[in-house]
This record gives sequence, structure tokens and C-alpha cells, in this order.
Amino acid sequence: MSYLLQNEISETSFYTQKYEISRLTTFLPNSCINRIFGVPNIYVRGLFFKNRAFAFSNMAALINYSATFAVTFLLSLYLQYVKGLSAQNAGLILIAQPIMMAIITPFAGRLSDRYEPRILASLGMALVTVGLVIFAFISAQTTFEYIIIGLLVLGLGFGLFSSPNTNAIMGSVERRFFGVASATVSTMRLVGQVLSMGIAMLIFAMLIGRVQILPAQYPALIQSIQITFIIFAVLCFGGIFASMARK
Repeated sequence: MSYLLQNEISETSFYTQKYEISRLTTFLPNSCINRIFGVPNIYVRGLFFKNRAFAFSNMAALINYSATFAVTFLLSLYLQYVKGLSAQNAGLILIAQPIMMAIITPFAGRLSDRYEPRILASLGMALVTVGLVIFAFISAQTTFEYIIIGLLVLGLGFGLFSSPNTNAIMGSVERRFFGVASATVSTMRLVGQVLSMGIAMLIFAMLIGRVQILPAQYPALIQSIQITFIIFAVLCFGGIFASMARK
């Protein structure tokens, strides 16, 4: 089996090699994977079932992305429809969050090397919860300053959460499992993003329906945004406990 696999890989390009390896390992038992590649299967190692820090850190990442990815989508609709801003001006307001993240994230990464990542990540999750609660009270009369403050709080919270949480995940596994850990973080991120948009679209479908957003639908749009932010805030509040429970 090992000889045949090596011959097949030697005749393919770099990218084809990765495809062939993933295709073949789908049908190989764990013992063969261990012998050929020298890295046990993730389920054999029990990273999710035996490694508490790894499991809860990934859970916290999933919750965080599920509660934050749709924020830009929701606020862009609010700013353009309810507030009547152009797409460009709406983007200039929404950029407050990534700017804050870019400022905070490098410092948070350094702090997580000196202090326990669990505390920093949990603090970041708590700040994200506060930011989501701020947006849960959004209305047609909400000022731009209010929105910018909420975005800054979200950016601060996500900046404090992201780097320490990733540090906690990578630091909870052996060096040879760094690839598995990194791939798991990426999976949690993408699944969380899908869940976040799915929740938003579900609320929109229930309250607005399949209609064009016109001034008559603005009250329903605002209500949908409020309910979605409430759901996100509840998710993030639960994520605080998942982040704290990793130890």
C-alpha cells in the first residue's frame, strides 16, 4: 500500500498530490494512515474528546464567528436603506471595526504570550457581547456616532478574542498536529460564517418575506435587524462560558 501510494504521488504535481492523499486516506483505516503518514487521525487522537482546551477553544471560535460575521451585512442594509447613505459612505462608517481590530490584534497576540489566553479571549468575547447588545437597540433615529461606538467596541472585542484564542488552540496540541489545529480553526470560522448568514436570512424570511425592500418594509427591516442582534448577543454570552471552560 505504501509503495503504490508513493508511486502515484511521484507522477503528479504538487497540488494533485494533496488531492490524491486526501482521496486515498478517505478509504484507508487509521492504522494505515498512521504507518504511511506518521500522523494519527484526529479522531484517534481524541483532540475534541480528550483535549479540553482544544475543544472549547474551537467551540468559542465557532460561536464568535456565528455571532459576528453577519454584522457588516446587517448594518450595511440599515445604513443604505434606513439612513439613505450611499454604499461608499456606508463603507466608510463600517470600516471603523476592522481599523480597531488591526490596531488591537497585534498587541493582543503579544499579551497572550505573557498572560493566559483564556482570560484575554473571554474578555474579548464579553466585549463583543456588549457591542452586539448596543446594536440590538438600533432604530430609525439612531445616530451615526452610536453606530461607530458600537463598531469600535466590536472591533476591540474581536481583536482581543481572535489572536489569544488561536494561540490557545495552537498551544494545546503537539507540534506535529499544528496543521490539523490550523485546519480546524479555519473550519470553525467558515461554518460560523455560514451559520451567521443563515440566522440573519432566516429572520429576514420570517419577518420581511420575499419582497423588495421599500420604505414600507423599513419597520420590518429594523425589527429583523434588532432580533438578529439579540440572537447574536445571546450566542456570544454563551460563548463567554465556553471560552472560560477551556481550562
